[in-house]
Amino acid sequence: MRTFFKAFKYAWDGVLFGARVERNFKFHLLAGLLVVIAGFLTGLSLLEWFVVLILIAGMLSLELMNSAIERVVNLVTTEIHPLAKQAKDLAAGAVLIYAVMSGVVGLLLFASKWFN
Repeated sequence: MRTFFKAFKYAWDGVLFGARVERNFKFHLLAGLLVVIAGFLTGLSLLEWFVVLILIAGMLSLELMNSAIERVVNLVTTEIHPLAKQAKDLAAGAVLIYAVMSGVVGLLLFASKWFN
């Protein structure tokens, strides 16, 4: 059981580290907080909250994975290498796609409440 709980501690350490040092993770945390506040003010349904929370958690998780990939690439090589650039760009592209689609879903969800 001790190793099981240590795994949670290490995972939480990763979240806290990301929140302390990663600029983009901080931005997504703030954006998520603003969406939650907007959700309370808008009066989202249970299903709408489910969608919003999945989108926020997915965005934060993906941002942490992107940061992890960047660090691993930096650990492997300090040289400018096409494969290192591709790995970093692919990870950043995944974050971008998720962020844009989260924004689209959020706009559809909130706009239907605000302008109806």
